[in-house]
Amino acid sequence: MIEIGLISDTHGLLRAEVHEALAGVSLILHAGDVCSDTILDELALIAPVQAVCGNCDRPWEPGLAPERVVEVEGVRIHLSHGHELGRPGGQRLAAAYPGFEVIVYGHTHVQKVDRVGGVLVVNPGAAGPRRYELPACVARLTIANGDLSVRHIELPD
Repeated sequence: MIEIGLISDTHGLLRAEVHEALAGVSLILHAGDVCSDTILDELALIAPVQAVCGNCDRPWEPGLAPERVVEVEGVRIHLSHGHELGRPGGQRLAAAYPGFEVIVYGHTHVQKVDRVGGVLVVNPGAAGPRRYELPACVARLTIANGDLSVRHIELPD
């Protein structure tokens, strides 16, 4: 069994509770809008990090790519912010990025899990400053013998 931490939309704020929420994960995927030079360094204290550029990030920022493809235990994961599709959602993302078992995105700040055919499409929610009356949130993706599950973890204000 492998657990992967999913985080997005930190917008320059990494809450201390993220360390506990993502403790023990093997990898952290940050789905963009990092907005700080130190966020990825702090997340790397928990586990190795792969991150993508969001619409609020500088595209030349070290450590950020427009998209990433990650394979863990034979499971192909696509990571992007989602803003490149305008209004991202499960159907639109699955159509735009075929050939993946998991698609992780951010941008909307809404924690969400969709199953589109055999694809798990996950938005971990926004972990940074509270916006739109939505809770701050991260997620954990579990891969166990090819089975995939996601658990969202709300962070206190």
